[in-house]
Amino acid sequence: MEAWKTRTMIIGAILGGVVGLVAAYLIVQQSSQAKKANITAGQGVQVGLGVLSILRLISEFGKNK
Repeated sequence: MEAWKTRTMIIGAILGGVVGLVAAYLIVQQSSQAKKANITAGQGVQVGLGVLSILRLISEFGKNK
């Protein structure tokens, strides 16, 4: 694999890990105040769709118009 591809994969993995860690921290903080996790199925679907739309936007960066 070319060096720029490897570097991009490593940076993406690190950024994904950091974002996931921050999200988990926020959920833990919210649930410790309410004594339970307040995430409904609908909110989970909204988060999933949001992540998919962000991934779609990122995939559009490399395309020529």
